[in-house]
Amino acid sequence: MSITIHPTAIVDEGALLGNGTRVWHWVHISGGAKIGERCSFGQNVFVGNDVVIGSNCKVQNNVSIYDAVILEDDVFCGPSMVFTNVYNPRSAVIRKNEYRSTLVKKGATIGANATIVCGVTLGEYCFIAAGAVITRDVEPYALMAGVPARQIGWMNEFGEKVPSQPKS
Repeated sequence: MSITIHPTAIVDEGALLGNGTRVWHWVHISGGAKIGERCSFGQNVFVGNDVVIGSNCKVQNNVSIYDAVILEDDVFCGPSMVFTNVYNPRSAVIRKNEYRSTLVKKGATIGANATIVCGVTLGEYCFIAAGAVITRDVEPYALMAGVPARQIGWMNEFGEKVPSQPKS
């Protein structure tokens, strides 16, 4: 296995990419990023310096993973979903020392156009529906939808809706 980097991609010196990782068109991976094995980064993805991404993660087109975000193994980030790292941004107020960490646990899925407000933890194998806005921690295996997101059910490790929370 080897690392695939498209000629239009920028991978800054110092970035650590695991074996089997694929970096596609117009991606920018910053020098401090640490990325596991067998990850895939779709077109127009940005990965910040203070980002850790586990193995076998799939990051679809137009996703920016800003500083203070951690993705554990097997995380799926749908097209154009959004992470934030400043809770109350203002253009004229510098808040880089106020970044809030976001942790996405193993196996979580984040649907297309969902927004994850910084400072939360998404539990193992949770499922964030397309367009949902997450403003608080999410339990493992929870199915979340809406604006703001509310729990509407449970999902199993295979991405199937189930009647009750699976055992961790």
